Amino acid sequence: MAGIRPSALRYYESVGVLPKPARVNGRRRYDGEVLRGVLDRLAVVGIAQQAGFTVAEIRTLLHGFSADDPPSERWRIMAREKLTEVEALIERAQGMKRVLERGLGCECLRIEDCALLEQRRHGPGP
Repeated sequence: MAGIRPSALRYYESVGVLPKPARVNGRRRYDGEVLRGVLDRLAVVGIAQQAGFTVAEIRTLLHGFSADDPPSERWRIMAREKLTEVEALIERAQGMKRVLERGLGCECLRIEDCALLEQRRHGPGP
């Protein structure tokens, strides 16, 4: 269904992201409206995963709010939190990149003489 492996569908059903469908001879059977709802949920799952949401967060997005909360408000609440996480991840990745780039210029003959270690011993400079 929609290019999703059956094992992924079973997993999403088991964690409550997708409803468990009726089965005929062990195969999932959806009527037209239910199928459209499942396909819409799979699209939301794909978008949320692309934005970095975990399966638990996706479940919260779909089921963790009052029925009175519109999907747009749910998304805004969770997106603000995720943006904070992503910004911290970017900052960490940029720090990693700086260390790796400095290390590329290393020509020390002994590990004890490495400029990266010296900087680590005395803290970051200006």
